[in-house]
Amino acid sequence: MGRTAFLFPGQGAQVVGMGCELIRDRAEARDLFARANDLLGFDLTAICLDGPPEALNATDVSQPAIFVASLAALEDLKATRPEVVAACEGAAGLSLGEYTALTFAGALDFEAGLKIVRLRGQAMQEAALASPSGMTSVIGLDEAAIDQLCQRLAPYGRLWKANLLGHGNIVVSGENAALEHLEPIAAELGASRCVPLTVAGAFHTPLMKPADQRLAAALAEIELRPPRLPVYSNVDARVHTDPDEIRDLLVRQVIAPVRWEESMNAMIADGFDSFIEIGPGRVLAGLLKRIHRKIPCENIPAR
Repeated sequence: MGRTAFLFPGQGAQVVGMGCELIRDRAEARDLFARANDLLGFDLTAICLDGPPEALNATDVSQPAIFVASLAALEDLKATRPEVVAACEGAAGLSLGEYTALTFAGALDFEAGLKIVRLRGQAMQEAALASPSGMTSVIGLDEAAIDQLCQRLAPYGRLWKANLLGHGNIVVSGENAALEHLEPIAAELGASRCVPLTVAGAFHTPLMKPADQRLAAALAEIELRPPRLPVYSNVDARVHTDPDEIRDLLVRQVIAPVRWEESMNAMIADGFDSFIEIGPGRVLAGLLKRIHRKIPCENIPAR
């Protein structure tokens, strides 16, 4: 018998207009957005529906926006295909999406999850402003070549592996001066393409300090329960049930690389053979196809 897992997207999946049909057609989705507006103290719904893009793309807005939109899409799935939700046996989320996965798994309630996600976005935005930095996806190089790339760019600035997404798709993260010199050296090493990401800073690197400590203080103040189903951590691609361990991993996640390919391979090794991506975009389905082309991944969009 096969096993199904849910996957939740991270920052970068946001798009102006997300949630429009859900808010129009699904009362549960409208309620989530309304509760978010009240909890956040600003009109998240209006920004999701109408933008402008620069407002939605700000880290402290995009993170709660994706969190809420993904859970709204989940509410739609609960209403239309409850048997699929009941049959789900595991979850994972890319970076920010790990918080959505933990909320789905009952480790966090909606209010606590939204509060933490908002603070996380604010802290990461402030860290990004303190150190001009960014992220670029490098296609076609393995980890050894990426290590060499970072070393060769060291005279210009610091650079780290940030997202290990699978099969020659690795995101590097670091100082802008290094990123500005990245493309020709990456091409020399054999990269087929370099794609700068629309993010505010060098996420998942030491440049995000002291955002991790702000997050640690906030996580210490909220209730975190053992998840009711396995949630695979970005930091070590393993399942954890102890709330204190999960808190520690969420803090480490801010400055540690996301081991997404390892997470997917661990889930496949544990018997998961069907995945459903829930939320805006189709990035995770595309990544899974590169990791294991024969395993299906359905998309439940936050349209």
